[in-house]
Amino acid sequence: MTTVPANARSSQIVPPSSGDFSNRQAKTIKLYPVSNYTFGTKEAQPEEDPSVSARLQRLQDHYEQYGMRRTCEAILVCHEHGHPHILMLQIANAFFKLPGDYLRPNEDEIEGFTSRLNERLAPVGSQFNKDEHTDEWNIGDCLAQWWRPNFETFMYPFIPPHVSRPKECKKLYLINLPKQKVLNVPKNMKLLAVPLFELYDNSARYGSQLSAIPQYLSRYNFEFVDENDNVIGVSPAVQA
Repeated sequence: MTTVPANARSSQIVPPSSGDFSNRQAKTIKLYPVSNYTFGTKEAQPEEDPSVSARLQRLQDHYEQYGMRRTCEAILVCHEHGHPHILMLQIANAFFKLPGDYLRPNEDEIEGFTSRLNERLAPVGSQFNKDEHTDEWNIGDCLAQWWRPNFETFMYPFIPPHVSRPKECKKLYLINLPKQKVLNVPKNMKLLAVPLFELYDNSARYGSQLSAIPQYLSRYNFEFVDENDNVIGVSPAVQA
């Protein structure tokens, strides 16, 4: 066994500087703290179907009448303590889902998606304050597409071979949250801020779609700001 001198063990090893590795970087997204957002409640919105079999039967009825069902869901990103968090709904203290829903037949994709988000999260009534854009959504990139090949619960991030007529396509869109926004949640649901480290590789709790969100977001750079719009951190951090 070789003995390392004490002075060598205590000295700090400084690695050589590497070359630049920032070409073709994706855009930087500004994230505001979760404390910037006001959360209220509104009337409960019960699930349309009492069971999984009833939900799949409704999907089949839709397909036979209108064709493939189109669904849009929102990835709402904020930060807490300089780490990205995703706002997602929790139902019955167990089941997690992203805000959004299926579009009506012949409904424009973005207009329909905006309507579904307002139905789920916007304040109720005519008291919208247009200056705060409480009923408007900045819909950004489509980060993923999931496909349902048959009338079953399984969905895939690709169309399986030999499937020419998938029964549903679900798109996950990045929503760029403004500095402040009022969000009203149905009484039978909770809106939770879930950190990326909790979602990552945790399909047992969140399912394959939600647990993949950290991979979807890994393409972006993030700029974390405080309540006064001061930058308090960036990710990835720039190393000297």
